[in-house]
Amino acid sequence: MVLHAFADSARGEALVSGIAARIVRLPAAKRRDFETALDLLGNRWATLATGHHPLPFHLLAEEEQDRLLKQWARSRVGALKTVVQAVRRLVLLLEYATPDAQREVGYRGPYFARGPEVAWEGPLEGSPVADEPVARGIRSASLEAVPATNWRTDIPNAGSVLHAGVIVIGSGAGGSVIAARLAELGHDVIVLEEGEALGRHELDEREGALHERLYADGGLRTTDDLAVSILQGSTLGGGTAVNWMAMLRTPEWVLDEWATRHGTIGMTTRDLTPAFERIEDEVHARTVPDDAHSPNNRVLLDGARSLGWAVRAMRINAKNCLRTGFCGQGCRYGARQGATEVFLPRAVRAGARIFTAARAERIEFIERSGPFPLKRVHVEISPPGAQPRTVLLEAPVVVVAAGAIGTPVILQRSGLGGDAVGRFLRLHPTTAVHGIYGREIYGAAGIPLSVICDEHLRADANGYGFWLECPPIHPALTAVSIPGFGAEHREVMLRFRELSALIALVRDGADLGDSNGEVHAARSGRTSIRYRLGQRDAQHLTAAITASARIHLAAGALEVRTLHSQPVIVRREHDLAAIASRPLGPNDIALFSAHVNGTCRLGKERATSGADPDGERFGAPGVFVGDGSLLPTAPGVNPQETIMAVASIVADRIAARRRPG
Repeated sequence: MVLHAFADSARGEALVSGIAARIVRLPAAKRRDFETALDLLGNRWATLATGHHPLPFHLLAEEEQDRLLKQWARSRVGALKTVVQAVRRLVLLLEYATPDAQREVGYRGPYFARGPEVAWEGPLEGSPVADEPVARGIRSASLEAVPATNWRTDIPNAGSVLHAGVIVIGSGAGGSVIAARLAELGHDVIVLEEGEALGRHELDEREGALHERLYADGGLRTTDDLAVSILQGSTLGGGTAVNWMAMLRTPEWVLDEWATRHGTIGMTTRDLTPAFERIEDEVHARTVPDDAHSPNNRVLLDGARSLGWAVRAMRINAKNCLRTGFCGQGCRYGARQGATEVFLPRAVRAGARIFTAARAERIEFIERSGPFPLKRVHVEISPPGAQPRTVLLEAPVVVVAAGAIGTPVILQRSGLGGDAVGRFLRLHPTTAVHGIYGREIYGAAGIPLSVICDEHLRADANGYGFWLECPPIHPALTAVSIPGFGAEHREVMLRFRELSALIALVRDGADLGDSNGEVHAARSGRTSIRYRLGQRDAQHLTAAITASARIHLAAGALEVRTLHSQPVIVRREHDLAAIASRPLGPNDIALFSAHVNGTCRLGKERATSGADPDGERFGAPGVFVGDGSLLPTAPGVNPQETIMAVASIVADRIAARRRPG
């Protein structure tokens, strides 16, 4: 069987059954892709085409299977690399989400069932400090002490027509802020969220199941060629429900670039400072104290300091954080102060209605005249355990805040595409560099991201470069990121508790004016996502990988490993030179993104922008954009605070032009 060769698993048919069940649950287009990939790898013509014995893969000897997979993974034929990666990632994701595999690598399991077991997990010592984001002393963020909001809204019958003043499509960093602002000003607001609303009891810190439920495309969203894995929240609260809580203001030089090159109005540092301050106060953005850093973040903090590089503690949006390390699977303790803890409850208290599992299909103009003609949004709602139903929502104002993948697709399906809608996709392309230490790091526990090194953020004269952070380290996603398969891959995973990971994030778009990627709604219903590293972005990525490896060495790593398909192994400074020789083409290195921006960007030039400086779609009066797709360039920082601040500005401008009622 092809699947066994990827994971070196002893779970045999149980693994195969689990993969088959997972494929069935995939969206139709993804399911067809995986079924085709499995058919190709299992066909004897695949082995013949690459010069091997005319036998199907599963009949080859184990050594021959291993050799063949390595050859395919490093092939010059892009389609072959894509097929191998599709199967490899799915197999490893499911294998290392199983309890047996997680026990083998030393994973300790859900926090709530066992309590803290390492010093960098659980409440800190001392008395509570109001101006800190972490819990101290007695556990002050119990499940009982932080009740969850009841999101239930009566589900309308099929064919129903509901009316509102404002319809907000999306409930993430942008949509939730706009919904709260306008509802509190007296507007009748309906919020649509395509994902589920999970209760706190459902956020049980089990990586595999939650990854499938909380992320877009069941956690398997990628670019068309699988070169970049895209981690976007697809649940109530969007990305704010699964991110690592970084709160960073947009750099001044980036805002200057927006004004001078793109024509933004009222978004300089001076203009946005009140919006930043307001957001920071609302979400309790506070600096992580020095005694709260995990060993993984200490690697970055201490290693960068020893090199003389700029590094500092992060500000995060949290109250009474218990440092469990499961931010990426949702916070069952209510510590993260995102959309579901702050803005959506405020919107509901002000009268807003929220519908979850509600997919906005298209926007239709019922009226054509005036600044706010009436519009109809066609929505498919899929209640749990019931058949999907189509309902119609009507309002003069529609805010599309479905994320920088979803927003251009909705506009294109509605006949509101063209111009730069879907173009200029920015991803902050990210890779990891692992260090293996002769001590326990256990990056699954602790605040995932509490330190940032931005020494190289302005690596060139135009203000483009890279920065370094720390991710959480959980088995399934770690297994997917580590290159290779079989026994060699498993040897690295068995050192899981000694692994440290740094992530290198590139501010892409350094080749000014070029569009690195695009999002397109195909007629088949598939969403196409294309992306290529620009030449200068690739140079910055190589420099970022090298800088990460240097920090690991400075922090005492025994061995450093890159995520190239043929990884660079670094044990001393001399080994770093090999990093520059490795290719960075599609699937030559594992790339990720959780920062998806730019596909309907603000600007004064319609040919290169999707929305005008107020956030209104050109040629579509009363249709506004309210998420990361508005950002004219990659912001060069984790974008949560930037999106929230820009959304606040858009909400103010809607309110200034449209009265409630």
